Amino acid sequence: MEGIQFVTDDKGKKVAVLIDLERYGKLWEDIHDQLVADSRAHEKSVPFEVVKRRLERRKRQARA
Repeated sequence: MEGIQFVTDDKGKKVAVLIDLERYGKLWEDIHDQLVADSRAHEKSVPFEVVKRRLERRKRQARA
């Protein structure tokens, strides 16, 4: 695939990839977002209402 190069170890095993970001930058952003989401999959979630209250509190504190 043009714009994609695999880096191999001494045994020929693929260990890394080089991606032409000029060509595939948007795709890389999607891949990165998915990796971040996967890494956070087991984090404790916070209900939306709790987040909303915290943000409102910070906003009020910033104005004070």
